[in-house]
Amino acid sequence: MLLLLAHITHHKFLEGQTYPVQRKTRHLLTTFHGRVTSTRDSFPRTIGSRTLPSIPLGPVLGYPTVFIDSMLDVKSHPRARILSVLRSFSFLVVLLFALAGLQSRSAAAQQVHRPSSKTGVADLESKTQSRRGDVTTADGDVDIHFGDTRLRADHVEYNGKTFEAVATGHVQLDYNKEHLDAEEAHYNVSTGHGTFHNVRGTVKIERAPNPTILISENPLYFEAGDVERFAGDVYLVHRAWITICDPAHPKWQFYAPNARIRLNKTVALVNANFRLFRVPLIWLPYATAPAGEKIRQTGFLIPDIGQSSRKGFILGDAFYLAPTSWMDATLGAQFMSRRGVLERGEFRAKPFENTSIAYTYFGVEDRGLLNPDGTRSPQGGEQQRVEIQSLLPHGWRFVTDYNQLSSLTFRLAFADTFGEAVNSEVRSAIFLTNNFRGFSLDFAALNDKSFLTLPTTTTSSTGVVTTVPATSVALRNAPEARFGSVEQAPWSNLPIYFAFDAFTGAVNRSDAVTQTPHFVDRSEFAPRVTVPLHFGPWLGITTSATFRTTRYGDSYNSSGVLSGASIVRNTGEFAVEFRPPVFERFFDRTSLKKDKTRRRYKHTIEPTFTYRYVTGVNNFADFIRFDSNATLTDTNEIQYGITQRLFLKEGDNQPSELFTWSIYQKHYFDPTFGGAIVDGQRNVFQALNSITPFAFAFGPRRWSPIVSDFKITPGGPYDLEQILQYDPTSQRLVTIGTLLKVKPYKEFFVTLAHFRLDDNPVPGDLPNPEPPQFTPFNQPLSNQLRALVGYGNETRKGFNFLTGIGYDFTNKTLQNQIIQASYNGGCCGLAVEYRRINLGQVRTENQFRVAFMIANIGTFGNLRHQEKIF
Repeated sequence: MLLLLAHITHHKFLEGQTYPVQRKTRHLLTTFHGRVTSTRDSFPRTIGSRTLPSIPLGPVLGYPTVFIDSMLDVKSHPRARILSVLRSFSFLVVLLFALAGLQSRSAAAQQVHRPSSKTGVADLESKTQSRRGDVTTADGDVDIHFGDTRLRADHVEYNGKTFEAVATGHVQLDYNKEHLDAEEAHYNVSTGHGTFHNVRGTVKIERAPNPTILISENPLYFEAGDVERFAGDVYLVHRAWITICDPAHPKWQFYAPNARIRLNKTVALVNANFRLFRVPLIWLPYATAPAGEKIRQTGFLIPDIGQSSRKGFILGDAFYLAPTSWMDATLGAQFMSRRGVLERGEFRAKPFENTSIAYTYFGVEDRGLLNPDGTRSPQGGEQQRVEIQSLLPHGWRFVTDYNQLSSLTFRLAFADTFGEAVNSEVRSAIFLTNNFRGFSLDFAALNDKSFLTLPTTTTSSTGVVTTVPATSVALRNAPEARFGSVEQAPWSNLPIYFAFDAFTGAVNRSDAVTQTPHFVDRSEFAPRVTVPLHFGPWLGITTSATFRTTRYGDSYNSSGVLSGASIVRNTGEFAVEFRPPVFERFFDRTSLKKDKTRRRYKHTIEPTFTYRYVTGVNNFADFIRFDSNATLTDTNEIQYGITQRLFLKEGDNQPSELFTWSIYQKHYFDPTFGGAIVDGQRNVFQALNSITPFAFAFGPRRWSPIVSDFKITPGGPYDLEQILQYDPTSQRLVTIGTLLKVKPYKEFFVTLAHFRLDDNPVPGDLPNPEPPQFTPFNQPLSNQLRALVGYGNETRKGFNFLTGIGYDFTNKTLQNQIIQASYNGGCCGLAVEYRRINLGQVRTENQFRVAFMIANIGTFGNLRHQEKIF
């Protein structure tokens, strides 16, 4: 048997204490109804010469308890670097929980729900009855009804004054969703308190749907030698067998000498052992499980045990704190035999209705894998995230999304999934915003960091070691204030709309080449006027004009060196959008059968033309690239395109879109964009990336690529989107992107994503003659595939299967692979998974995971539900 040792709370059991929650019986003037009456002098405590079973009345399982030890024992860890980050977080959590605990203890007096009876009358039916005083003796199919309580037995001695009943022989108790079968019982039908001997019972526990837990509608089954029921739906169970499987053939069971069941709260077990097919597997000194629809309870979570080719043997656990309904936290750690210690922390709170706070921490103190030369290369680090959202009075909204990552190497080495590992961007935003009467006022702080390369170390033939550090680009806009408005018409009879955008703030850029001062002032004001004109139903023309003045506190000089000289840009922008009439045609496919739904199809063709002219950017190369605002250039261009749509309307339902196909292109009358183009290099301007996010201009350009965007039934069972880009300059397809989502049956699904990018300078893009030491831009061919096929899901009853791959055709590398299979029964399930992540020299890892899922409780193993596949 596997022993799971854990720090637990010790309870002091007070010997000889009487019933701790006993309340005086309500003195009700009641009437007792029965067929036969008799009298007795006193209520019997024995049946014949046999004394009723006695259950210790001292407190058990904390009902009530006296705490003599601390629930939370945080021990110091030698890895001080990680704990230094968590120390303030832990202090904050404990402080908030202490305040919340005081609040909850002062206001959370337990409400005891007793069986209700409007008249205070107990109805008793039986074959024979006799009465002596207040005590009625009944035999043969005895049936007592009192409010929501029903007590049945072969023999019952009932006191109509105290509501006490002593029952023997085929005793059955039903109250709401609770049912007990026992040999003997001593029960008070008014207070709900009683003792039962040789018991079999069921308790129906409602559980809300949860995507991370296998949910079963089976009731909680238990068998016990003795059971004591208290008011408030609390059961103290002795020598208990507990399961939610078929009690005749249970796949799993918990055995506990002492257990407590608090309906709509928790099930607690002391000195318990978990048995699979009646074989003891795990010993638990103290364990709890939720027994309600929205129940959270403080305690240790189920341990993690696993194996990894790079991490070795993995053993970990976590402690969950939930003192109130609006706040909780999780603190956990894992020991990895080949790497070191991994620590996680999570804090969540919703102190007010419109305010939520979340904090997550993930860190590893890594000693590194052993290299062939006997050295180690640690890859440890940490990442953390703070999220705050709050709706404030008077229309204000506050949002914080702060992210911190120590290094890209750490993410590549220890991220749980392939998609997380290859994400090289870390973005943070804090803003306060308010929208009122068509205006918007924003205060923000933004930070965007992109990791470009990993650190490398090379050793020459002479033994010289060269280390190249990692490179990254960090852009910061903080602080920043923005004020703007939507288009508004001051005159109701004239279609003239005015709007403006303005901002001021400080910016910073830090990379391997440029290191600006910490605060570079920047401001802009851009008023805009828009005039929409309609010439009948067949033509619409919208013109807009914008004047933009921008000032940067720093700039580049003519030699490309950072200078403290300010720079001002005054630009004029003019745009005209032509909307010709939409061509439509209807196709009616009415069936000859009257019971068939009428189908109508609608095909539309929508041509569009947009002309745009920008002038005044005469010094594009002098602007520091802080964000897209610095990529504005002179341009003289026209964009034209055509969009076709097909709609389907069945009967009186709303029409649905079957497919959309858009084809569009730009023509540039100024191929150098006012001299901003750089020959042989990748150029990213607003005039270029407004038609496609992929860079295509490596020299002067008159034509953009022709873009084709084809979509079929977005969001339907057959969802397809394909993007093609044909470059007329190189005369070939430069971009192919395909996304396919198919769900032909209820449980079967296929997802396929393929992307290919091949666009580099052609000879005409290169400068002539080439300057000394010129190196043209070269983008490696990208050709990757992601595929995912599955049936069912992890919490569905029956067999479920999922497999997926990520393949790089260029490097002929299987980057990611996953195979997962599970089977879920009525009370438990088993899941196995193989996962492979291949990230070159940084990480090649094989993971084997297994999980045994216990319905309504949780999961044993290291395979967690709802983990991201990619």
